[in-house]
Amino acid sequence: MNTTTAPRLGLAANAGQFTLLVVVNALVGGVLGSERTVLPLLADREFGLAVYTAGLTYILAFGATKAATNFFAGTLCDRYGRKPVLLAGWLIALPIPAMLIWAPSWGWIIAANVLLGINQGLAWSTTVIMKIDLAGPDRRGLAMGLNESAGYLAVAATAMATGALAAAHGLRPAPFLLTAAYLALGLGLSLFFVRETRGHARHEAATHTGEQNADLTTRQVAALTSWREPALSSASQAGMVNNLNDGLAWGLFPILFAAAGLSLTQIGALAALYPAVWGLAQLATGPASDRYGRKPFIVTGMLLQAAALGLIALADDLTAWALAAVLLGAGTAAVYPTLLAAISDVAHPAWRARAVGVYRLWRDGGFAVGALLAGIVADLAGIRAAIWVVAALTAASGLLAWARMYETHPRH
Repeated sequence: MNTTTAPRLGLAANAGQFTLLVVVNALVGGVLGSERTVLPLLADREFGLAVYTAGLTYILAFGATKAATNFFAGTLCDRYGRKPVLLAGWLIALPIPAMLIWAPSWGWIIAANVLLGINQGLAWSTTVIMKIDLAGPDRRGLAMGLNESAGYLAVAATAMATGALAAAHGLRPAPFLLTAAYLALGLGLSLFFVRETRGHARHEAATHTGEQNADLTTRQVAALTSWREPALSSASQAGMVNNLNDGLAWGLFPILFAAAGLSLTQIGALAALYPAVWGLAQLATGPASDRYGRKPFIVTGMLLQAAALGLIALADDLTAWALAAVLLGAGTAAVYPTLLAAISDVAHPAWRARAVGVYRLWRDGGFAVGALLAGIVADLAGIRAAIWVVAALTAASGLLAWARMYETHPRH
């Protein structure tokens, strides 16, 4: 007589697959990190885009595309399974290195970043959802800390590596050959070794005892996550502002540092320092939110980011900028895994993937909003003025979360 064994939830029970997904997400982050040092300098030095708004169009294209793809990724994961969506994310990214290496005009760079947005929206969203499926309800902060840590440490390491490659061999093609290697390895691991996790979510849904209704349409999930449910919507607005300031950091910080006379190697090191601290500190903040609750980390992290941005606007030398990058990374680390964990705390397993997709729609929409806002303000009043505006928005976001959000994971 055949019997079907129910999937087991928890990090220990799924250690092999969870570890593999951490590695896969590091490769997803590495693809993103390969642009952070080089593309702002390409815009300035090879394509002559003196207007900041024009130079930031690639971040606008990336953010808008990734945000929309995040939304559909959650629905597709529920409908077709997690693994097919992950594979689609890798396949769509395969032309990116060639497009960046041989781009004859800035339009090619924008087109490559549309593909990058789809890749990140499908692949990163899916690895997040799969880890939530495997982790179960008790250790989601730790799970998200490990996930986001791997991704952003890879962003940092690749930003530094591509800065060094650009200094030694030029802005093209060497940095983007590393991108091609990441894509090949990520696709191979996902195709041959990653296993489907939708059964884990269904098993948890069958035993779920939370207050949320399991039978919701996608429109109802979107409304709850966007504005109706206080914790879900607070997480969405904080995530959006968080990535708004990350878009600013990606697009304008290298130009600010170059204008101050820093070398390509120094710019690469600063571009790497912020996501490196962000990545490492999530190993502490994610599990700490399992113990002490989500809200303190979200509010404190947003306010710390605002203070760090103010210091970057005031500073004018490598040491001060390095200190500000450390503070910005620490503030982001307090927020990033905790917001995802808070979404998972509230959402029912039956529609959790869609809630994560809606949250990530708003969060990564911050890249597009940040690129547009920062570019316009920088063109009108300079880069430092743009940084001050984003710092003020970040502080306001932290105060709004403090006023509206309730604790989703009470202290044990």
